[in-house]
Amino acid sequence: MFTNSGKMQILRDSKGKYFLDRDGVLFRYILDYLRNQKLILPENFHEKERLKTEAEYFNLPNLVRTLTTMNVTRPIGPTSNTCCNGFVTGKQPGYLTVGYRGTFAFGRDGLADVKFRKLARIIVCGKVSLCREVFQDTLNESRDPDRGTEDRYTSRFFLKHTFLEQAFDMLIEQGFFMAGSCGSGTDSAGEIKPGLDTEESKWQHYNEFIFERR
Repeated sequence: MFTNSGKMQILRDSKGKYFLDRDGVLFRYILDYLRNQKLILPENFHEKERLKTEAEYFNLPNLVRTLTTMNVTRPIGPTSNTCCNGFVTGKQPGYLTVGYRGTFAFGRDGLADVKFRKLARIIVCGKVSLCREVFQDTLNESRDPDRGTEDRYTSRFFLKHTFLEQAFDMLIEQGFFMAGSCGSGTDSAGEIKPGLDTEESKWQHYNEFIFERR
């Protein structure tokens, strides 16, 4: 399409504008490459194969060659045993549980158009050595009373931030994948604490996510 061969017939709409029935999100990387002749991808980009397909469609052989030579990130999940096997990667296998209690932040009188997720704290449970390996300096150990060896287990660690996706990214980077999750509502029939909106209390919930590295 972006060559002078003229082999590809490009459709136009009723206003004479070009119509491309392709992936709009990935097309931004195609445009960046055409502008700079350089491929720049964000961290943790997991769609290199799809981007390669788009490059082949637009007849960009240099971009296809670049994507082919790059280390393609393999999907981390139950079906990808090699990348998740702790004995193959040399990393310790095990389980970690990430949980949080939260609600949704409402505006004054509950009239806000957007209800944002509101977390109080992200809790981490599991083997101490695994918790420290994965979360590093984002791990808060101040509430853990047991100061022992690293092969012990704890349920009293929590993170210094409240960004759930950041915690997930750190787990994925260390070879973990999500093995299961659960969630439930919490009892809001008790006395409402000062400063807590009564509408917020109706939407309180608790969720846990179990991650495994084999």
